[in-house]
Amino acid sequence: MKVLLVNTSERIGGAAIATQRLMRALNNNGVEAKMLVRDKQTDNPYTVRLPRTVKNNLNFVMERAEIFLTNRCSKRNLWALDTAAWGADITKLPEYKEADIIHLNWINQGMISLPVVKKILASGKPVVWTLHDMWPFTGICHHAENCTGWLTGCGDCPQLRFPNENDLSAKIFKNKVDAYAQGSLHIVACSHWLAELARRSPLFKGKEVSCIQNAIDTQFYQPGDKLEARKALGLPEDKQMLLFVAYKATDRKKGIDYLIEASNIIAEQHPEWISLLGIIPVGLEAESLKDAFACDAYPQNYVTDSAKMRLLYQAADLLVMPTLMDNLPNTIVEAMSCGLPCVGFNIGGLPQMIQDGINGRLARYRDAEHFAKLTLETLVSSSYQMLCKNAHDTAVTQYSEQTVANRYQKLYEECLKA
Repeated sequence: MKVLLVNTSERIGGAAIATQRLMRALNNNGVEAKMLVRDKQTDNPYTVRLPRTVKNNLNFVMERAEIFLTNRCSKRNLWALDTAAWGADITKLPEYKEADIIHLNWINQGMISLPVVKKILASGKPVVWTLHDMWPFTGICHHAENCTGWLTGCGDCPQLRFPNENDLSAKIFKNKVDAYAQGSLHIVACSHWLAELARRSPLFKGKEVSCIQNAIDTQFYQPGDKLEARKALGLPEDKQMLLFVAYKATDRKKGIDYLIEASNIIAEQHPEWISLLGIIPVGLEAESLKDAFACDAYPQNYVTDSAKMRLLYQAADLLVMPTLMDNLPNTIVEAMSCGLPCVGFNIGGLPQMIQDGINGRLARYRDAEHFAKLTLETLVSSSYQMLCKNAHDTAVTQYSEQTVANRYQKLYEECLKA
């Protein structure tokens, strides 16, 4: 069986990391898998880069220009929306022609256009599409937040500067209706939360929707010596260290404002504790947060080295993830595999990962005071070591590469028989 996994980037972003891990897991499980990307960052022979043509290079620029002009030369949500009006025709590539299964992942920012998606489905090849956010069933947004327009065809998009009933979101929604109308398409969501949204989508009416978690290498992400990890990273050995990780550390959707507020609440309500705490913000622009918290901070820029990321998990006492919208963050599973409990908001796919009081804690949504309370309670809890053990056990039993590869292989076989 030959599978072609398609994703915009090879390593940058959660979807890229998840897709790369799935490719490795499938190959280790006897499935011949390759990954097709626009942006290649390694020399992995199983990863294929799109041909570097002028058209392929311009697709991203053309799409940003359309959004920019639609918003009348405003940068509002310029990077948060996608139209898939431009993209590469991957059906001409030998890797596509020889594949038995086409497995789409995060294909935005000029990777594949909706006309090409339509062409792939019309070819008769079985297509599996793993959702990493809401974009495949909305008009143009990746996260609809409180908007329910995707249930009725979009239009009046709150993320556009000048919304109306026939705006860009409505136009692209209709293009998706046309693109998805034929062929064999099986939808996979990484979380039960996103799977339920997908089942409600009129775009996926009549389509099969499954839930399969992202895989991680639980042999690599393992608990380690905390003091040795801190020495290697130059972190203090006498503090309780909180770890916050995001692609962009200052991204408000990842809840950084709530983490800052929680640190202030701890300082006000438990002044005896604040000098004992340290926060490690990880991600782009992390350095700008050095003086943002009530306690000492030790910022780390975006980490691409897996070994360093593992050290950060091993060095920390708690992962703090006040994300406001998320599917099934790789970060939480990696941390759990390293024996690190997590405190997060009760939102999106987090309740599927975090069993409150068992392997972490779930705070009330957007409640910084409750988040601060659970953070301290977890650190001083007599069951802290049990939380660490349960976190590791959860990762091993539910997210190991073998477990996930087996589930996908079974799905591929069912698609080929259909």
